Amino acid sequence: MTARPNLTKNQGLVLGALDTASAPLSAYTILDRLRDHGFRAPLQVYRALEKLQEMGLVHRLESLNAFVACAHPDCHTHETIAFAICETCGQVEEFADETVEERLTSAMRQRGFKPAKTTVEIRGACHACAKAG
Repeated sequence: MTARPNLTKNQGLVLGALDTASAPLSAYTILDRLRDHGFRAPLQVYRALEKLQEMGLVHRLESLNAFVACAHPDCHTHETIAFAICETCGQVEEFADETVEERLTSAMRQRGFKPAKTTVEIRGACHACAKAG
């Protein structure tokens, strides 16, 4: 396992909050959880989140306007990351699929489009919730 880059105190606290969360967290939820650690303004959280995203340690889930710690921070071999988001329990599973990545890359190449980032969000029911329902 590769060591994490040197993080500032705020980056470490934000990443720790996401690492221990059972579901994605909004920036304001992170702020509330870290008030006892000196966080007072949303800008502190947003700055830390921005840098953590640049380092590949955190992902933003656009559809939820929330953040999750990267499940595979040592693996930067995939340009396309997908998330299965359970609408019942809030569980998020991060994964990469080479076939999907290849097909999306091919489709973009045919159109002359060069993506900067590709994130796929699939919403539905996780195995446990689908089984229970």
